[in-house]
Amino acid sequence: MRKEEKQEIVQALAEQIKSYGNFYITDTADLTVEKINGIRRKCYEQGIVIQVAKNTLIKKALVEAGVDSEEINGVLKGASTILFSETGNAPAKLIKQLRKEGDKPVLKAAYIQETAFVGDNQLDALITLKSKEELVADVIALLQSPAKNVISALQSGGNTVSGLVKALEQRG
Repeated sequence: MRKEEKQEIVQALAEQIKSYGNFYITDTADLTVEKINGIRRKCYEQGIVIQVAKNTLIKKALVEAGVDSEEINGVLKGASTILFSETGNAPAKLIKQLRKEGDKPVLKAAYIQETAFVGDNQLDALITLKSKEELVADVIALLQSPAKNVISALQSGGNTVSGLVKALEQRG
């Protein structure tokens, strides 16, 4: 591979790292072509971009993208496959699903919203991560809850202040 081709790959990887903000590095070595194609198909169906790249090119792309990659650099050995996703936990769920059929892919590292997760033992924690949209929805629900209680109390206890106080006291 010529130097220019390598630089193009580094630039493309760096752009994907910047645009997605979430990526997983996995080990898919020793999988058959059939299994790799199955993984690619499932990634496509779930909106996950999959790419195989040399570790040295991944390291250069991380630097180019401005990712603090000291922890991640330590796991870049052997064959590496990168999964890019806009949803932080989607690749983790896919990996977990694929692991029911075999022992690979193995999670080497993940980078979610500027936080590095290193090691296959992080997979369950990554699955439970909520997306930004889910967190915003949770906060909105929490903020709406007291207002709903007040409205409910007003409707059930009458429209007087004493009725409101009694209804709120009864609800605990």
